[in-house]
Amino acid sequence: METGNYLGIYLSKDKATVVCLSSHSKSVVGCFSVSIEGQAEANLHTLANLITQGCTERGLQFSEAVVALDCAMIIQHNVHSEFSDPKRIASTVRFDTEEALATDITELAIAFRINSSSESGSELTVFTAQRKILSDVLGALQSNNIDPVAIEPDINSLSRFICQKVSVSEGLRPLFVMLSDRRGYLIIPPVPAGTEKSCTMRTFLIGAKQQRSELIAREVIVTTALIKDGGPISSLKVFDANGSVNCQQFSERLGVETSLLDVSGSAAVDEQTALGCGDLVGFAIAYGAALAHTEKAQRVSFRDDFMPYQGRKVRLQKTLKLVAVSVCVLLITVGLYFQSRLFKINGDRGELRGKFAKEYAAVMLGEKLPDKTDAVKKLMSELRHIRDGLSPITRDESVSSKLTVVLEAFNNNNCATVTNLEIESISISEKVINVAGSTSSRANTLKLFDTVNKSGLEIVQQRLSIKGARDDFSIQVTLRKQMRAGL
Repeated sequence: METGNYLGIYLSKDKATVVCLSSHSKSVVGCFSVSIEGQAEANLHTLANLITQGCTERGLQFSEAVVALDCAMIIQHNVHSEFSDPKRIASTVRFDTEEALATDITELAIAFRINSSSESGSELTVFTAQRKILSDVLGALQSNNIDPVAIEPDINSLSRFICQKVSVSEGLRPLFVMLSDRRGYLIIPPVPAGTEKSCTMRTFLIGAKQQRSELIAREVIVTTALIKDGGPISSLKVFDANGSVNCQQFSERLGVETSLLDVSGSAAVDEQTALGCGDLVGFAIAYGAALAHTEKAQRVSFRDDFMPYQGRKVRLQKTLKLVAVSVCVLLITVGLYFQSRLFKINGDRGELRGKFAKEYAAVMLGEKLPDKTDAVKKLMSELRHIRDGLSPITRDESVSSKLTVVLEAFNNNNCATVTNLEIESISISEKVINVAGSTSSRANTLKLFDTVNKSGLEIVQQRLSIKGARDDFSIQVTLRKQMRAGL
């Protein structure tokens, strides 16, 4: 629904009048009337369908709707309350009404209006309607996507139209009489003008064969007798849908200036548009219902007592839910953005740390300390070297000296050439020298061993084998003590 337009619906059992107003200018955007008289399915659901169809055909869009319920569906009562505070009146009005009517009102919904308040309490106008009727009205409208903000008596909507749209000369106190084809309404605006709190209102039904002039004269006399403050009636403003009222005769009979009320002129619409609704009284009631959003005084609505309106609450909940989801998405997006920035910064920091760690450690901390286990092994090895008489400085020289001694022993007396010696490997440790090789025969191998022993070396272990035409050997050789000392 479009925000800015308001719908007023005057609803009776077989007819509905609809007026759509702009909230900015309060001008009529569109209006129409529908009826289910003579139809096969004449019920409220059919009437609600026609209302929705009429709005769709005319392109009428609105944000809120108010229903004015026909006076034939409600009953008006005068009730006295012991309280003057509106909240206390609202909490006790059902008990006061039940006491005044002397009947059970469990199945009734009530709406009330405070007419006057004093130290002795408040005088109320109480309207009652069957809960089943209200339930049927709400069910029919809500099934057509119309959830009215308020359901009020038609006389209340009509009094709002008169108070806001009909201009009255200052100092005058008129009595407004409006007759439709089957309903009559009498309204006396409050004194001073501008407030609807003490507005006097009465409704009555009109039979098809009743004399309207006689009926109006009687009801005007009864209504003026009910006035307790504000002075006497100064004029009579009459509108009769049938056009049967003679203003001059009324003036002479009642002794009060009587004039016709221009409904379409007060509503600022051309008469042809207003007549499109069929009944100008129904048009004025629907117009007054659409003006409900401008009323700041206490609302007279049956929905305050029966099936309270939840539309604003539901819209607020949906809005809050949407806002919460939007804020959540926004926070997640912001969090992901800053988290990605943090990941990038940490990545750059890690890259720089890896790049400068080695250089920084070399400059500021020196070389990295060796592993504890490796350090212990190296210390134990150095200790053995010292015990063997080799310092770390001379260790490499000792190895080369041992290798020299071994090679000299193999070449002593040209032994290597004579025995056709081939050396496969020589490994030198701190205590022994391992030599693997081969000669051309077993005799040459033994001759080689004899030469090695004579050269100051001692063969402590040997292994011999024959592979093809060669005699393989593997020996462990140590230096004799005198030669070790020489090294």
